[in-house]
Amino acid sequence: MPHTTLSPAPTTRATAPPAALSLEERLTLVNTQMTLRLDEAAVAYEVNTAHIPTEPVDLDDVVTLPLTPTLQPPPNAYPTPVAALLQRAHHRLLTGGWCSGALVDAEGARCLYGAIRAEARGDRGLESSAVTVLMDAIRRTFGDDVDSVPGFNDAWTNGRIPMRMLDQAAGLADARGL
Repeated sequence: MPHTTLSPAPTTRATAPPAALSLEERLTLVNTQMTLRLDEAAVAYEVNTAHIPTEPVDLDDVVTLPLTPTLQPPPNAYPTPVAALLQRAHHRLLTGGWCSGALVDAEGARCLYGAIRAEARGDRGLESSAVTVLMDAIRRTFGDDVDSVPGFNDAWTNGRIPMRMLDQAAGLADARGL
């Protein structure tokens, strides 16, 4: 009879069950997974939309607030006369309304030039300086194609951009010490 030796059966170790993760560890793991997914989605979006021409959105054109006199306190005046005039004209348009095609419409709304003229109170030199600074501000943003303040004003269907240019012109005049 042949002699057979029995070798011991291979022993397998029982692996310990994985330790339960704490809440912080699970949150960190999920955060890492989500960050990876969001990064991949962002790259995919950039690749998929790279051929589409876009223009940046100016939030001043999107965000609107109620423009009633009771909700708009008078601004603190700039210390320089031209800047203060432009700021008053801006405030007049905010509270009294903006129009195109006329210095003053039937409801009392004014165009850019009409607001400057009203706030200049007959001082033609101050009015002229304010219009000059406003044209500089307009041309900085829209180029040299703009020929006059009334022409610029009448090119718009609403007053958001003309009033924003008036506000920028007030800042420009103040920076120049006018």
